[in-house]
Amino acid sequence: MIFWTNATVPSAMGSPAPREMQRSECVLGFIPVIYYSALLCVGVPVNILTAVSLWRLVMRTQKALYVYLLALTGADILTQLFIVFVGFLLETAVFHRQVPTLLLRCVSVLEFAANHAAIWAAVPLTVDRYVALCHPLQHRRLSYPGRARRIVSVVFVLALLSGVPFFWWSDLWRASGRPTYRDGALIWTHVTIIYFLPCAIFLVLNSLIVLRLSGRRAAPPAPPRRLGKTTAMLLAVTSSFCVLWAPRTGVVIYHLYVASVRSDWRVHLAYDLANMLAMLNTAVNFFLYCFTSRPFRATVRDVLLLRPSPSHAPRTAPPGPGQAPGHAQSTSSLSCAPKRPQCQTTPTTQPPCTQAGPA
Repeated sequence: MIFWTNATVPSAMGSPAPREMQRSECVLGFIPVIYYSALLCVGVPVNILTAVSLWRLVMRTQKALYVYLLALTGADILTQLFIVFVGFLLETAVFHRQVPTLLLRCVSVLEFAANHAAIWAAVPLTVDRYVALCHPLQHRRLSYPGRARRIVSVVFVLALLSGVPFFWWSDLWRASGRPTYRDGALIWTHVTIIYFLPCAIFLVLNSLIVLRLSGRRAAPPAPPRRLGKTTAMLLAVTSSFCVLWAPRTGVVIYHLYVASVRSDWRVHLAYDLANMLAMLNTAVNFFLYCFTSRPFRATVRDVLLLRPSPSHAPRTAPPGPGQAPGHAQSTSSLSCAPKRPQCQTTPTTQPPCTQAGPA
């Protein structure tokens, strides 16, 4: 990343080596090192503040939404630790990747695992919002913190397993020669897991959510319904990911089929800039949450002012198999309608039940 000398490797006969064997020039110099250092200095404290605030919201509201957001924040912290700090700063800037190959490959597995977890932690959040808006009765029955924690655990385990094949990932900055078939398979697996598949899920579910809200707004009998804060937060998080990760995905595919990062300084420059944009995604969610969520802003203020957390909401168990979905307490932030009086079956000679009130 910081090798800015374009040294030509001589061949055995003293003539210049082929173009594929030349190392491309890094025109950014020390700018990536300064950028990633600043990103760590800002992103890590901000993500820790986000995690503490979301933990308070989880304990106070017992909503599955904040469990998913807390998992996303934890994955962002792991990404900053393994990719930004260990990968870019320590291995590349400090040690110039002069470390044992086995250690490099093990760190590569952790980097890809953290990266996959940071992306796929947003998928259950999107599914939860889709079910809350399009199938509210099922959402009251299915969405609760215990189930959300189990889903998050499965996502993190699968992310760790998905990082194992990238033990054989080639260093794009140092790979001499054209990518092999194994490199092509790993690159396409990577861009599918990290971009194409989650973006397809985000596009489909977010489109259904927007169409659902538009249909409710257009129906004459139904009252007009604006875009909720939770839905706006979801659209902001997923849209920022799709925009910031698109350049890196394009550059990696370009490296595979057109020109390698090592041989062309322009591809090298594009790859460095694309990585910088992609890592920015690990530090922007805090500002998106503050912009779209009033409870999150209030909780952040309490944390910064060292105020004690309000009393926790009572824990509610998920509804049993024989319990009606309507009797389950809603964990969706969109479900804020007043509760209806519950009526028991009475003989026809008795008057109809009324809402309980003071005698």
